[in-house]
Amino acid sequence: MRILIPRETRAGERRVAMVPSVVGKFTGIDVEVLVESGAGAHAFFSDADYTAAGARIIPTDDLNLVLEAVDVVASVRSLEYTRARRLKAGAIALSFLSPAEDTDVVRATRDAGATAMSFDLVPRISRAQSMDALTSQSLVTGYRASLVAADLMPKFFPLFMTAAGTIQPAKVLVLGAGVAGLQAIATAKRLGARVSAYDVRPASADEVRSMGGTFITLDLDTLEGSGGYAREMTEERSARQRELLTPHISDSDAVITTAALPGRSAPLLVTTQMVQTMKPGSIVVDLASESGGNVECSVAGEIVDMNGIQIWGAQDVASQMPIHASQLYAMNVFALLSPAVTEGHISLDMDDEVYAGCVVVLDGEIRNEAALAAVGKA
Repeated sequence: MRILIPRETRAGERRVAMVPSVVGKFTGIDVEVLVESGAGAHAFFSDADYTAAGARIIPTDDLNLVLEAVDVVASVRSLEYTRARRLKAGAIALSFLSPAEDTDVVRATRDAGATAMSFDLVPRISRAQSMDALTSQSLVTGYRASLVAADLMPKFFPLFMTAAGTIQPAKVLVLGAGVAGLQAIATAKRLGARVSAYDVRPASADEVRSMGGTFITLDLDTLEGSGGYAREMTEERSARQRELLTPHISDSDAVITTAALPGRSAPLLVTTQMVQTMKPGSIVVDLASESGGNVECSVAGEIVDMNGIQIWGAQDVASQMPIHASQLYAMNVFALLSPAVTEGHISLDMDDEVYAGCVVVLDGEIRNEAALAAVGKA
């Protein structure tokens, strides 16, 4: 069995699906690792590092021929259409893949008679925690969000007691207490800020407190959903939530928003009017900018200045910390694939809820309902 790690082609993507420290785990189960030359360069892993770890470097000029021969292709972003259509029948492509949006890739994989697996669809069950790349990358983005807020803020995060007087700690509000939110809370707390947080799921309260934050309780119904995510709310409830959150936002020096719904646009949590109630010098970090934004006035990849309030729109956040983001992702790749490898051969057990959940296309057959609906319309 051979697994290929191509160089990422999407602009701004600096991660790589395999790091040298994980190569040995694959070779230890009789899997040959092939890495396109330069694949790890943006994450500071050289071809020599991979070679020393036991991988074989593939020149870019030879990549198309190799794509037609390997058993597995692992990437961070989904393969381009021209690459996916070269997969051999029965080969597996593993990446972040949106079934409803990456229709060209789904169609190419189907036509090739290959299999497409998506980390977006790994079930959130205890047994699959080590396979959950959404969680591992959210750890990175949550950490990064607090660093961005601290870097942009024109004053200190921590309390300082000096001979010249006392500097009060910054007040940071985190909206959304999933993995990214909890990591943002923990990091802001380590930096010395006074942190509060809100989430529509009541179970998040204890987790917020465990990270050192203060949980904000609003007089609203709870929206606990499946898989650890929140359910979508009605526009009436959303408007009431924004009304109740406004005083907390006004009182904050930094607001970090992290709320997301898999496969859907991010919920609007903060309107432009709410941002305008903040003090000049305040910071807003919107981690959901790429999926529609939790903050009305955020723009992905840009910093918007609104009368001295800076709104940072997230884009490729995990790629801004490519070394550890890639390390975590590579371990997710190994955790997901290794149970299916026996004596150097891979076979997916579709009775296993993990594989049944994350397989979008199986040997040329589209198995995911969202992908079926989207490809039918495309």
